Amino acid sequence: MTEYLDIAGNTLAYDVTGQGPLVVLAHGIGDSRHSYRFLAPALAAQGYRVANVDVRGCGDSSLGWDGYSRTDIAGDLVALVRHLGGPAVIIGQSISGGAGTIAAATAPDLVAGVIELAPFTRAQPFDLGGLVRVKRFRAGYTQMAQVIMRGRVENWLKYLDVALPVKPADWDGESARIAAKLREPGRMKVLQAMCKTSPADAGAQLPNVTCPVLIIEGSADPDWADPRAEGEKIVADLPRGLGELVVIDGAGHYLHVQTPDQVVALARPFLDKTLTRA
Repeated sequence: MTEYLDIAGNTLAYDVTGQGPLVVLAHGIGDSRHSYRFLAPALAAQGYRVANVDVRGCGDSSLGWDGYSRTDIAGDLVALVRHLGGPAVIIGQSISGGAGTIAAATAPDLVAGVIELAPFTRAQPFDLGGLVRVKRFRAGYTQMAQVIMRGRVENWLKYLDVALPVKPADWDGESARIAAKLREPGRMKVLQAMCKTSPADAGAQLPNVTCPVLIIEGSADPDWADPRAEGEKIVADLPRGLGELVVIDGAGHYLHVQTPDQVVALARPFLDKTLTRA
């Protein structure tokens, strides 16, 4: 059942399944909580209370927010954890990985740990050499540039085709659902606004994080020429000993969709170590 949290006159949609310590799932741009359709039930079955949220402007959450930065999303995640009763581990993908960093740094009493899936948590310099050398990076970059400039759903679907090199069995229906949602008035504008935000606010908070952080990258992620190197830089910017990096071979930007069993297997020991069971 979908529930709604009021935040300054806007609404944040989420659902909760399972019993136990709290885990909050936050998706990336152009997506919704349905992105975690494999991960959420698997974690709930393993003894966690899983709150799966549509980040502001996405899914069933309202439009008309005054900003779409990682700092904005982090404030929403903290408000949801406070509402549900923390502490929680935040699992954030892409833009929400950076938001999880900010939430952990600014609300250490509510965030016990962060798992970042293919996160945009650092400012990204223009990588001309990577564009020349790496075909998948060039293909993803080209489609994202078209999304930002033209706002066409077709370019987003072409990006997803590169970002998800191995599709799940339900992908035809899922991609149609994504396209239909983005064709609703205002939804593509939110995607474009999120694309234009800088991860610098998240990068600035990395030294202030005090909880454990697990970074999971996919070796075939088209958003970086070298996803492992990006993950290593995030870990290096965290306080010593807090960050851990795992790279899933062959996975793209949507690890939780392409390789959910591997993500759950990596998340489970982190969650057991980080969250205290009642």
